[in-house]
Order: sequence, then C-alpha cells, then structure tokens
Amino acid sequence: MVDMTGHRDHTMLDISVISAVQELSGAARTRVLTISSVGEQHFVRSRACIHAGGVACPEEPQDSGPGEPIALYPELGACLRHHEPRAESIGADGLRRLWLPIWFGDKADTCLEIVHAAPFTPEALYMVNGIVSVYRNFQNLLDYSERDSLTGLLNRKTFDDQLARMLHASETDATAPGLAERRHHHGEEKQWLAVVDVDHFKGVNDRFGHLYGDEVLILIANLLQSSFRAQDRVFRFGGEEFVVLLRSTDLDNARRIIERFRADVETHDFPQVGRVTVSIGFTSVSAADSPVVTLGHADQALYYAKAHGRNRVCHYEELVAGGLLQTVAVNDTAEFF
Repeated sequence: MVDMTGHRDHTMLDISVISAVQELSGAARTRVLTISSVGEQHFVRSRACIHAGGVACPEEPQDSGPGEPIALYPELGACLRHHEPRAESIGADGLRRLWLPIWFGDKADTCLEIVHAAPFTPEALYMVNGIVSVYRNFQNLLDYSERDSLTGLLNRKTFDDQLARMLHASETDATAPGLAERRHHHGEEKQWLAVVDVDHFKGVNDRFGHLYGDEVLILIANLLQSSFRAQDRVFRFGGEEFVVLLRSTDLDNARRIIERFRADVETHDFPQVGRVTVSIGFTSVSAADSPVVTLGHADQALYYAKAHGRNRVCHYEELVAGGLLQTVAVNDTAEFF
C-alpha cells in the first residue's frame, strides 16, 4: 500500500496495484483495462498486465484500433450498464474472471480484471476491494493534478512525460525484430504530434467576453475528445492552444483524423459566438529529435497555416519538402526562418 500511494504517475500506479493484487490473491493474471467508447460501441484495451510468477509491465497499443469489443465480455458489459461494483464469469478455459470497474460518479473508464483458477473467497474479495478503493482515490488525486481545471484535458506539465514515452516507443520500435515487415504491412505507421490553435480567439473574448470564450474552449475540448481515438492523448497547453499526440498510424490516416476534427469545429454551432475555426500544424515524432525540436516543427506548420488563410491543416514535412519551410537544428534546439 505504501508503494502504491508513493507514485505520482498513472503508469506506475497501475503497475503497483496489479502487483499487489497478484501477490495477495495468487491470481493467474491481473490486468488494468481502459474502457473507451466509439460512437455507441464500447471497447476494452489492456494497459498493464502481470502473470503468475512474472513481472508487471505496461502494455502499449500494437495497432491503431480501439481495442476488443466489450461484447466479448457480456458480464462486464452488463456490469457497466447497471453501474454495479463488480462482475464475474467462468470462461471456456475453466478460469474465473473478476472485473472491478473504477467508478468516478457514474463513469468508469478503468477496470481491474483478475483471472483465477479457484472461486474467489469472501476474504479475498474484501481484501481486493480495499486495494481498489485506495487505487480509485489515488487515481482521482492524480487526475486532479494532471488535468486542466477548465476543460478536463491533460495539462501541459504532463505533456513532457507523455512525449518522452512516445519517443521511447519510437526508439524501441526502430530496433525491434521484424519492424520493416510490420511497417510495410501497416503502411509506415508512425507517431504524430499536432498543435491546434483557435483562430481569432482574442476577438471572441473582446467581442463576447471571457465567459463565452471559456465556453468555446470547453466545447472545442469536447470535440477533441470525441474526434480523436482512445489511444491518442489530448492536452490543453494554455490559452487557446491544444496539443494532440497520435499513436501508431500512417500519414494518410493521421491527416484524415486531424482534418475530420478541423471540419467538426468549422461546422459546429457555438452558442452566442456562432462560427469558430482552428488552424493545425502536425509533424511525425522521431526518436532522433528532441521534444523541443518535435514541438517546434509542429509549431512552424501551425504558423504557416495561420499565415496562409487559417482554418487549415498543414504537415511540416510536406512544407519542408515543398521548399515552403526551412529548418536548421543546432544542439537540440531549432532555429526557424
């Protein structure tokens, strides 16, 4: 318990809780699952796992899909629909599965899954429920410290850590066996960083007041969350600027996802304010570049978009290839002209 509450990071908290549950319950496997929605459908994806006799480790998405349909786990689906504290089932393999959703009010986007060969005793359930209660409370504290108070999006101070993980994943993929074959099969999947800026936002504040300006930011944050995928990460950088980290997809799909969001904003009816648009610059994430260089590339593409009509999406590498931008990088910083 001391180890679990000593972390200030969601990933390490996940690792600690499944390690504790695994050790105390003697389970065959324990996982932390992310529950996400795409339209009316719900999906689950493992984000940390430990097997009996093994070591707990985080699990990064291996594809760009949302995960497994929750229809594969009807007991869990029923549990979530009825806001129940837990669900149990026995699989075709004879193993018992216990699901414990982490409820925050009427919403659960995280769930513990415990797989065991024998029935769960009342003592084991009592102990596990106690651990889950502490886990839920600490998740709530971490969320409060990592999220922007206005929009509920991840805040800027969590961005560096998330980008560092993405860069590490890119570096690991570059040395993984069979990478060339996988990239050929998936169409050169990469990680991407996009910077979003609300066009003429100062004019919104000046004309309608900061209260309506805040409402615009909240509505755009909602559109960001609904437009991007469960495995992507969305941040508010402050003011009218947002950043998105897109995981494991190719250029055409990244452009399509980003462009869909831009169009969603353009066609959305903002109360009192009316029409609002955004400009977006995006770039690929490479382990060869430092975070400041990567963010600088996306910023340059954004500035180009704003200087050439606004309400558009610009890809940094295409601008450079077309001679529209030039970059000189020195000592892990970027000088743009």
